[in-house]
Amino acid sequence: MFDYDSELVRYQKRLWEALDVRPGDHVLDIGCGSGTTTRDAARAASPGAALGVDVSGPMLAHARRQADVEGLRNVEFVQADAQTHVFRPEHFTLGVSRFGTMFFADPVAAFANIGQALRPGARFVQLVWQAADRQEWHTAIRTALSDGQASPAPTPAAGNAFALADPDVVGDVLTSAGFTEVDIVDVAEPVCYGPDADRARAAVLQLGMAKELVADPDAASAERAHERLHVMLDAHDTGDGVWFDSRAWLVTARRH
Repeated sequence: MFDYDSELVRYQKRLWEALDVRPGDHVLDIGCGSGTTTRDAARAASPGAALGVDVSGPMLAHARRQADVEGLRNVEFVQADAQTHVFRPEHFTLGVSRFGTMFFADPVAAFANIGQALRPGARFVQLVWQAADRQEWHTAIRTALSDGQASPAPTPAAGNAFALADPDVVGDVLTSAGFTEVDIVDVAEPVCYGPDADRARAAVLQLGMAKELVADPDAASAERAHERLHVMLDAHDTGDGVWFDSRAWLVTARRH
């Protein structure tokens, strides 16, 4: 599996500072992946609890194993689509998502469903990517895997990583879904794709974007693309990891 925890380690710190989990909180983590934020929230919320929700079975299996290793008994993970999952109504005192809310087919319906799970006045704190052309990781990988030419960046649309890149759209979606006091802050942090170029290349090639760009059945073309990718990753190797610039929105809102 791609190591999103290592990739997003700088953003994890920014999210955690904004989240402010208190003892006794019941935390809902949307798109929890391998559960780092969920487990951290469970520790901080004790004697409260945390629930992580994600569509990926393998990531949730890893999350459960880690919770067992860490001896956490106040954390639970559920495989579900948060847009349609039936949550316990008005149960959670705090909601969070680390880049896990951009992929809903119907964002307003999804956030309304999440909102019903939160208590009135509860905060929901999330990180979402800004536009694709503001992500060095995205443009550099696409250029390397597209014959050295920058391919067109995806436009924001429901279901892709940049669906919530426009802050006006984010505000409208959350307001329509029943949230108030929407606050959106510009955050810039580097992301890490591996400890060195070799391992970064192996990680990148697991991504859906990379698989799409090197789907050419011509083995020679694929080999050249892989070589360009390695050269680009090597250029970003700082000696302390392969890092790229990125930008996100830190979004905070309250359930009405």
